[in-house]
Amino acid sequence: MESLSTTSVTPAAPCALLDERELSKLHWRCRRGLLENDLFIEQFFKRYEATLTTRHAAGMLSLMDLADNDLLDLLLRRREPNGEQDTQEVREVLGMLRERSGVSTPLPA
Repeated sequence: MESLSTTSVTPAAPCALLDERELSKLHWRCRRGLLENDLFIEQFFKRYEATLTTRHAAGMLSLMDLADNDLLDLLLRRREPNGEQDTQEVREVLGMLRERSGVSTPLPA
C-alpha cells in the first residue's frame, strides 16, 4: 500500500473545475456535526475552493459518507482509508485536508 505524501498532492489527470452551483452543493454536503471536522473542512475550502475539480468533489463526497468520528480519525492520521474510501480521489483530498492542518504525525493510541 502506498504512503500519502503531505508535501505535494498532484492530480493524476486533469479534470473540470467545479462551477458555482457545484461548489455550493459540495459546501452543503460537507456540513458536519463535529466542530473539529468543520474546522478542517473550512480551511480546505478557504485554500482550495477556486481550484477544486470534479475529481476533488468525488473524493470529498466519499469522505462525507463516513461518520463524524471515522472522518476525524482519518484527518488526525489515526487510521488510513480502507474499503470503499480507499481510492485515489479520497487519498488526494485527504492529503489536501491534512496538508496545512498542522497534523504531521499520528497521535498515540
